[in-house]
Amino acid sequence: MTQDLKDKLALVTGASRGIGAATAIALAARGAHVILTARTAAALEEVEQAIFDAGGSATIAPLDLAQSDSIAKLATAIGERWQALDVMVLNAGMLGTLAAVPAIDAKEFAQVLTLNVSAQLALLQAFDPMLRRSDGARVIGVTSSVGRTPRAYWGAYGASKAAFETLLEAYGDEMAEIGRIRVAVLDPGATRTKMRARAYPGEDPASVKPPEMVAERIATLAVDGFEPNHRERVAG
Repeated sequence: MTQDLKDKLALVTGASRGIGAATAIALAARGAHVILTARTAAALEEVEQAIFDAGGSATIAPLDLAQSDSIAKLATAIGERWQALDVMVLNAGMLGTLAAVPAIDAKEFAQVLTLNVSAQLALLQAFDPMLRRSDGARVIGVTSSVGRTPRAYWGAYGASKAAFETLLEAYGDEMAEIGRIRVAVLDPGATRTKMRARAYPGEDPASVKPPEMVAERIATLAVDGFEPNHRERVAG
């Protein structure tokens, strides 16, 4: 594996499993030091160990993204140790309960919006200074097709992803005019994750692609770069 990201710093949210864990491993394999964030410390430690075993480097930062003050504290701690943030992968998200719009639980909907939208805003705001100090920062947000194409029973999750995409691409448009930060929105498509299993409980996991395929594409984007507000769906 090449070391194209040697001496670069990456942050991956939702890094304890699935696409986030695979992405962290893929970025570390290319030389980046990866900050791993998620709520479950034990699972993060497993990912960190996998990175170490492969000769990479990582730091775990367990936190609940729904608590915006924890994001600010994380940014301060990272900023005290590193000058710039070169790659940020916004992968963490909450599916919620699939339900018809009249049956959406208001309390759960608020939780979905908090994690999928408000926490993403807090991350962009908290890490913007470090991203600006990079010589070419890449911000990659993981989305879903239901954010652009509404689907029955997916109203809550789809609304949150639509808001996330709008927020992220507005930031990308702003940065394209004044700096070197580039933003991409990536739809992983059908992927073998726990979230997918919850949404499609009768589906054979072997019938959809593994998260490593998505991770490789994210890592390639981080290395090769892309035009402002790049958007793509991972095939397979």
